[in-house]
This record gives sequence, structure tokens and C-alpha cells, in this order.
Amino acid sequence: MLDINTKVKEVAAAGEVPRELLANAEPVLFKGLVSGWPSVAAAAAGRGSLFNYLRGYCSDEDILAFRGDPGSTGRVFYNEDLSGFNFERITATLGSLLRDWESPAEGAAPVYVGSSIVDKYLPGFRAENDINLEELKPLVLIWMGSRSRIAAHFDTPDNIACVVAGRRRFTLFPPEQLANLYVGPLDFTPAGQAISLVDFEAPDYERFPRFREALGAAQVADLEPGDALFVPSMWWHHVEALDDFNVLVNYWWNTGRHAGNPLNVLIHALLSIKGLPPEQREAWRGLFEHYIFSDDPQALSHIPEERRGILGDMDEEMARQLRAMLRNKLGGQA
Repeated sequence: MLDINTKVKEVAAAGEVPRELLANAEPVLFKGLVSGWPSVAAAAAGRGSLFNYLRGYCSDEDILAFRGDPGSTGRVFYNEDLSGFNFERITATLGSLLRDWESPAEGAAPVYVGSSIVDKYLPGFRAENDINLEELKPLVLIWMGSRSRIAAHFDTPDNIACVVAGRRRFTLFPPEQLANLYVGPLDFTPAGQAISLVDFEAPDYERFPRFREALGAAQVADLEPGDALFVPSMWWHHVEALDDFNVLVNYWWNTGRHAGNPLNVLIHALLSIKGLPPEQREAWRGLFEHYIFSDDPQALSHIPEERRGILGDMDEEMARQLRAMLRNKLGGQA
């Protein structure tokens, strides 16, 4: 187990999310937030009860799953030389996967379903198992399967992760620990997000010496069924599903108005800015600081408000114009 001194802040929050705690950009463990869900009660009654409950909602849609090697620890990762992955992608109905999870063959390969839309694969489930975040218009996803270890990564949206079955351990790092987490490729990833290459179960401090610094800034949260964790946008998190079968439901939402995906800006910057001479990159750094990152209220005071255009307050009409402008400009590039 990693030596982490700081526990995530805990608050009791049965049934209702304290909205003020979502604005602090710090992780919060909500003890018992979803303990009243029927699915949590079914899990507490035993595996058979939980599987029968879930079967009552399963659709016939094929779902994507990751299947690891038999006898593996469930780590979803690359192969030894990073030329591929240590799992295969399969598709099956959720009902058939539940049968395999309920009565696994001896030495069976771990199977993990991640980031799947609840309303598509378990239609009706949210009528009884939901938290009230409708004003945030969240995307509601389910993750379930065998024991698993998901490498540290960040997500752009804010996130509340709710444990239905099995215990979960989250190890979290603030965004500024990026350089100490030894992140792998941006464009070749196990599941879409760039991940830390450090094996948290057996860290190689000779290969990854700065990881010790990351651990000094880490926070850990241990979740029981019925608990939920708020993971702020951009916080790195390593996730362990600790029991033989685990279910988690999470809610993702964006707090920015008219938000696109900022990662697209980073990718385009790699194409258009990264290769410039140093003095030009420095000039662009200044432009981004002035127009994007500065909070100076006087920065635009010399421009009449009605003439600030895309530098002014963004409304939906302006956002549409900007998207059209970008499509036009990018569409003309070879």
C-alpha cells in the first residue's frame, strides 16, 4: 500500500449533495450519500440479490468490456513495451456478462465494463437510483466488473462517483503534480485518457523518482457501498475496485459555459505552436496569459464593451459563431 498521509475530507451527506462543496475544487468524500438506493440495499443482501436486481433493468444492447489475461490482477494497462495493451476489447450483452460474473469459472479472466451510459444499458435504473443534479445536466455512467486497477488519469468534467457494490479506493493528486506522475502518450491510451505509467502497487522509484514528490501531495479516499466521492475537474485519480464484483455509478458535468473540450486546444497547440522557434513560443505564451489566463479586470478596459467581440462576455450566439469560425479555418488546412 502506498504511504499517503492525507485522507480526503469527509462529510455526512445522506441523500443530498451539499452544493457549496462542489465549488471548492477540492475532493470531498460524501459518506452515505446513496445508501438509500435500492441497488445498494440489494448488494448488501448478497451477490445473488444484486445480480437479480440488475437483471431487472438490463437492455439487449451490446456493451463494450475489457477482458484481461486469466490470473491477472485486473490492472488495465499497456503491454510490456507499450506497443499494445494487456487486455482485449470484447462486446457482449450486459445480461451475459452478469452470468459470467455471478458464476465465474476457476481462473477466469477479469472482465471490466467502464464508462457506459446507464440509461442505455440499464434503462429505468435511475428511476430508483439517482441523485438530484439535474441543473448540472450530468452524463450518468456505470462501471462494473471484477477487481480492477485503473491507472491515474484526469477527466475534464467534474465528477461524483457513487459506490453501489464493492469497496473502492481512490488515490488523488492535484493538477500541478502532472510532471511527477510520468504520464504516457496522449494519442495511444488504454481507454481515451492519458495515464500515469507508474504501477501504484509496486512503484519503481529508480525509473520514476519524482513519484515520491507526487505522493507527498496525494490524498486517499476509501469508499464503502453507499459512499460517493467528488473528484474535481483535472484532478488525477487512480482507482481500485477491491472486491470480486464491483459497481460504481458516476455523474460527469462541465461547469464552463459553452464548453468544448480543452484537450482539443492542447492537441492543436502541439501542431501549431510546439514546433515554433523559442522566441515565438514565448510570444504565444504571453498571448495566452493575457487573453485566456489573466483575471485582470482592466485588461480590456481600453476597448468599448460593444466592440470587444469574441473577447467579451460569451453568449450562446457568440459561441456558435466561434465554432463556425473554427470549422471554417480548420477545414481549409491540409
